[in-house]
Amino acid sequence: MSRNAPAANPKWMTIVGWLLGLLPCLLLMFSAYMKLSRHPEVLKGFAEYKNAGSMPLTLGVVELTCAIVYLIPHTAVFGAILSTGYLGGAVHSHVRAGEPWFMAFLVGVVLWLGLYFRDPRIRSLLLRR
Repeated sequence: MSRNAPAANPKWMTIVGWLLGLLPCLLLMFSAYMKLSRHPEVLKGFAEYKNAGSMPLTLGVVELTCAIVYLIPHTAVFGAILSTGYLGGAVHSHVRAGEPWFMAFLVGVVLWLGLYFRDPRIRSLLLRR
């Protein structure tokens, strides 16, 4: 094994990582479903933000794509980056509207925490000495 190669991941860390990673993905998928199904409450919320029309459909597709890309092991880091950008926009929207923004922020933190536990490459990047 080379000096810079990350160590094998203990089984418990992989399990914890997948469990933590699934939570934000389930939230993103549920939110995407609500947008794609054009639920009346979702449309009402978008109308309050003055974002009507195709915006719920577009954001639903983006959310679903981010979650799927994150769940594929080979593209998980890219999925985490995409999800972080999406959730950053959600935080911005909530802050601008004067609404609570902590949930979107925490979803992003849990998403990266899940990746930290399940992918030794992420830990090796953060724990370099």
